[in-house]
Amino acid sequence: MSPTLLPLLVGLPLAAAGLTALARQGARWPSVVLIAALSLNLSGALWLVVTTRSGGVLAHGVGGWPGGISIPFVGDTLSALMLVVTGLLTLVCSAFALNTGLGAVRLFAPLVLTLTAGVNGALLTADIFNMFVFIEVMLLPSYGLLILARRGRGTLGSVVGSRLYVTFNLFVSTVFLAGVAFVYGTAGTVNLAELAGAARSSPLVAAATAVCLFALGMKAAVVPTHGWLARAYPSTSPAVTALFSGLHTKVAIYAIYRVYAVVFEGDQRYLWIGVVVFSATMAVGVLGAVGEDTMRSILAFHMVSQIGYILLGVALFTPAGLAAGIFYLLHHMVVKASLFLSTGAIEVRAGEGRLDRLRGFARREPLLAAAFLMAALSLAGLPPFSGFVAKLTLILAALDAGQVAAAVVAIVVSLVTLLSMLKIWNAVFVSREDTGEDTGGAGGGAGVSVRERTEIPRVGILGSLPALALAGVTLFLGLGAELLLSLASTAAAGLIDTAPYVQAVLG
Repeated sequence: MSPTLLPLLVGLPLAAAGLTALARQGARWPSVVLIAALSLNLSGALWLVVTTRSGGVLAHGVGGWPGGISIPFVGDTLSALMLVVTGLLTLVCSAFALNTGLGAVRLFAPLVLTLTAGVNGALLTADIFNMFVFIEVMLLPSYGLLILARRGRGTLGSVVGSRLYVTFNLFVSTVFLAGVAFVYGTAGTVNLAELAGAARSSPLVAAATAVCLFALGMKAAVVPTHGWLARAYPSTSPAVTALFSGLHTKVAIYAIYRVYAVVFEGDQRYLWIGVVVFSATMAVGVLGAVGEDTMRSILAFHMVSQIGYILLGVALFTPAGLAAGIFYLLHHMVVKASLFLSTGAIEVRAGEGRLDRLRGFARREPLLAAAFLMAALSLAGLPPFSGFVAKLTLILAALDAGQVAAAVVAIVVSLVTLLSMLKIWNAVFVSREDTGEDTGGAGGGAGVSVRERTEIPRVGILGSLPALALAGVTLFLGLGAELLLSLASTAAAGLIDTAPYVQAVLG
C-alpha cells in the first residue's frame, strides 16, 4: 500500500456518509452503499496488515506539508491490526442491524460510516490534537445512533443511559482537550514524533500527558470511572451495543498503548500505578456482573473486567506483556461483539433480556446457542479458543515481570467469569420452558407459558450468522494462534522501539 492512500481510509467512509445522507426514507440503496464501503474499508485494512507485517511503517503528511506541520497519517502493524478488527466488527454489526430492522432507518448508514471514519482517523493519526478531533468525529454519530436505536420505543432506562453516555463523554472530551493544551503549553508541540521521550525527561510534560492518559482511561471505563459503561451500554439497542463494544473503549485503549510507548518511552517509574488500577478493574468488573439479572448488563460488567486484562499488558511494558495485551485486545473485540450479538438476537425476538424470563433457547436456536457457548468459553479463557491463548500469555508475561499478585487476580477473575457465563447459559439456553400458565407469582415473572413462549419469532440462520461468524473467528484464532501472536509481537516491538515510527512521521 502506498502511504498516500492512508487518508482514503478516512475519506472513503466520509464520502459514502455524505452520499447516503441524501437518500429518502425507505430507499434501499444506502444499505448497499454501506456494506460496499465497509467491505472496501476492511479490504484496505487487510492490505495495510500485509504491507506492515514485517514491522514497516507507512506515513503521509496531508497536503505534502513537512513533518511537524502537516496532519500526519501513520500506519504500522498495531494500527493495521486494529483497523482490520474494527472494520470487521463494523461490517458484521451493520449486517445484524439490517437484519433486525434498525439498519433500515434513514440515517443509520451515514451515522455508521461517519463513525467508521472517526475510528480510522483516531487509529492512524500521529498527532494528539488530531486524535481528539477524530474521537469527536466518533462520538457525534454515536449520539445519533443512541437516539435512532430507541426511537419510538424509549424507556426511562434508555433515556437515563443515553443521557449518561452523552454527559460523561462530553466531560471526558473536555478533560482530554485540556490535557492536549497542557502538552502544547509545556512541550510546544502535539505531534507524537516530536514528543518522543519528552515525558521521561520533563516532569511537566509527564504531568500534562498524564491528564490525556487519565481522560483516555475514563473513556476506556477503567475503575473507578467504569459505572457509565455498565449503565449506558445495556440501555440502547443490541446492534448498537455490539458496535460500541468493539470501537469506543478499544480506540481509547489503543491510544493509551501508543501515547505511553512514544511519549513516556515505557518509563518504568509509573508502571506500578497501572498494575494496581488495572488489577482492580479486573476484579471490580467481574464482581459487578454477579448481581446483574439481564444478559447485556452482565456482559457490560464483564467488558469492564476484560479491559483490565488488556491494559495490564501496557502496565507490564515488556515485549511479552505488550504482545499479550495486543493479542488480548484483538481477541476481546471479536468475542465480546459475538456475545452481544447472540444475546441481542434473542432480546430482539423475545423483547426481553431478563434471565428469569427466558428459557429453552438451546433447543429452539441451536446455531445461536453454539455461537454463545463458543464465545463464552473463549471469554472465560478455555481452550481451544483465542481466550485461552490470550489469558495464558498474559499471565505468563505477568509472572515473568514479577507481578505475581496481578497474575493471581487474573486467574481468579477468569474462574468467576466462567461462572457468570454459565449463569446466562443455564438460565437462557438450558433451562426448560415452563409447562403451564403462570400469572407471575412467587417466580418473579419467570414462568411464561408454553403458548406465549412459542409465539416468540425464531431468530433463524440470518439472525444467528453474525454472532456465529465472530465465534468462528475466535476458534480460528485459538487454533491458529501463532499467526496473530507473531503479528502482535511485531506490533509490540514497534512500541518498545519507537524510532522507526518517529522517523516515518518526521519524514
